[in-house]
Amino acid sequence: MADQADTRTPAQIEADIRRRREVLAETLDEIGVRVHPKTIVGDAKAKVASHVDHTLGRAYVQVNRVVSEVRAQFVDEEGAPRLERVVPAALLVVGVVGLLTLSTRRRKD
Repeated sequence: MADQADTRTPAQIEADIRRRREVLAETLDEIGVRVHPKTIVGDAKAKVASHVDHTLGRAYVQVNRVVSEVRAQFVDEEGAPRLERVVPAALLVVGVVGLLTLSTRRRKD
């Protein structure tokens, strides 16, 4: 292969060198920012926060679904309570609270 002669003037060569130095300086600055400990920590925090938000969002959806399913057991489509299910559940809760209260009083004596 034959060498091609550079037909640029010295001023053009100097201008090209200046441009390349500027680009190189910008690249080095960008690399410096990317590898800076604060940047790395900030990126890690952002990833963790994103994961937590995603996990909490999924948990919220699951809890909301369970609450809706439980609510459907005690309320009909019109929003009226289903007494045949509410009354036994209420009696059960009162009974458990009563037993816990008696148990606590006996321990104190």
